[in-house]
Amino acid sequence: MADEVVEGKGVLQGRYELGRVLGYGNFGRVHAARDLRTGRAVAMKVVAKEKVEHAGMVEQIKREIAVMKMVSHPNIVELHEVMATRTKVYLALELVRGGELFHRIARHGRVGEDVARRYFRQLVSAVDFCHSRGVYHRDLKPENLLLDEAGNLKVADFGFSALAGHASPDGLLHTACGTPAYVAPEVLGGKGYDGAKADLWSCGVILYVLLIGALPFQDDNLMSMYRKMQRGDFLCPPWVCSCTGRLTYHSEGRTLRVGSADASEGTAAGRLQAQLQASVTILAVSPGLEFEGLDHARKPDTDVTATRSSPMPR
Repeated sequence: MADEVVEGKGVLQGRYELGRVLGYGNFGRVHAARDLRTGRAVAMKVVAKEKVEHAGMVEQIKREIAVMKMVSHPNIVELHEVMATRTKVYLALELVRGGELFHRIARHGRVGEDVARRYFRQLVSAVDFCHSRGVYHRDLKPENLLLDEAGNLKVADFGFSALAGHASPDGLLHTACGTPAYVAPEVLGGKGYDGAKADLWSCGVILYVLLIGALPFQDDNLMSMYRKMQRGDFLCPPWVCSCTGRLTYHSEGRTLRVGSADASEGTAAGRLQAQLQASVTILAVSPGLEFEGLDHARKPDTDVTATRSSPMPR
């Protein structure tokens, strides 16, 4: 089948009927499509080989495909099928119709406690599953979190992902990648980082954005932002700080309470609490997360909304 079929409506390799363009990426576009064999609606990601080769990103695209085949989970966008022609690669992906979490926050601001709890539980469930498979996402942010029609969160875009086997002899990853406002300071520090812990930091920033409606560390100057991250220098609005905001994790008949008096130095909870100044602490575990003590009835004096960040150079 000729590649030019993707320029308009047509049938791809006798299997998929291609429809309108849903969006554009660095190396191609995404179409709405229908699987002619099953009738299932999908999102068809079209990647131009020439653009990928010119950018030196061939191995990254191969890794993204390999990783997505490894991580089948209800809260991760599913890769149904991969096809290729002489000039293009086609990825038939789960069609997630609700759009980006970023757009949800940009339009409506911070979410309520119940909604934040649901999104965050689904996020850490997906991230925990990835880590159990030795996969580190490395670019977790609201732009890469999609919402389906039922309001469920789906992690997308594994273009920056790494596998545990990619670590250097020191056991750390050394490629600085991701989006500055969401990456851990050690990723920017250039001395190596633990992929799982870097993902946890990003989850903490996302939780802050969900509850506050703004980024904790924001600065037009990257080095200034980096110093803010290192110092834990950010504004905590009074409707969060005036309470005892904490998370509780229930598992196998035991309760672990994570809050200003419960997380100690050196633990995962303690590390993340230091980063978020005990206002909204996180623990990277999957089911059973609950918020307690967050006074979500109070309103901010002024509207605050998240701003889209550009990815770091690869």
